[in-house]
Amino acid sequence: MQAEDGSAGPGQALPAGITLLNRNFLTDVVNLPDASIDLILADPPYGLGKDYGNDSDMRSGEDFLAWTRAWLELAIPKLKPSGSLYVFCTWQYAPEIFSFLKTQLTMVNEIIWDRRVPSMGGTTRRYTSVHDNIGFFAVSKAYYFDLDPIRIPYDAVTKKARSRKLFEGSKWLELGYNPKDVWSVSRLHRQHAERVDHPTQKPLEIIERMVLASCPPGGRVLDPFMGSGTTAVACARQQREFVGYEINESYCAIARERVNAVRRGERGEAGD
Repeated sequence: MQAEDGSAGPGQALPAGITLLNRNFLTDVVNLPDASIDLILADPPYGLGKDYGNDSDMRSGEDFLAWTRAWLELAIPKLKPSGSLYVFCTWQYAPEIFSFLKTQLTMVNEIIWDRRVPSMGGTTRRYTSVHDNIGFFAVSKAYYFDLDPIRIPYDAVTKKARSRKLFEGSKWLELGYNPKDVWSVSRLHRQHAERVDHPTQKPLEIIERMVLASCPPGGRVLDPFMGSGTTAVACARQQREFVGYEINESYCAIARERVNAVRRGERGEAGD
């Protein structure tokens, strides 16, 4: 059931600033003011025929690319001048999607997510695909980006090796290094405590890195294809506002429960 405020389902009120909409982004986006969003974090259907309980992933080829261009053209005006966008996609369509986005925005990075898929046979006619592509784009060169919250700490051995006087007091040595553009983070296996009933759920570790780096504290994040609500969870944990759209009512209910688990401090969502 859709609540009166458009949020997904009944039950306990969501944390302040978190809005979950059981609606179609492409038709409802007109209600979202232009230049009101700090970060768009989009994990749309990939055009590979996954089952999301509807026909949302049944487009392919030029039909899929036309649909992708359509939602991107609706989403981009919602960004502030300092705003940015991350979009997940598959290698089959990444070149076309990135080429289109470069006509609209400034490309910052292509990030490769290594899903750490174990070797278990598979295809014998090509190399096994074990990664997702992520495009990172910005409205302008003045985009918001805060490296410090996402730095990766050096281990004790590395810090000791850099203990010469030359490096004393160096911020990078104390706080850690910049994540590279290849992110090796395991996909969520069925036994993982974080896993819910969604076929392409993304790890919170990845989404939280994007939110911390690319949305200022108190800023607002838009997710046009919310799925099971991982971005909403990241925003609730990190005190960012959030608005997400999802056409599958069951996934909206999962997202609501996950966000409310952050409020309750339950392990697996609020805990590390």
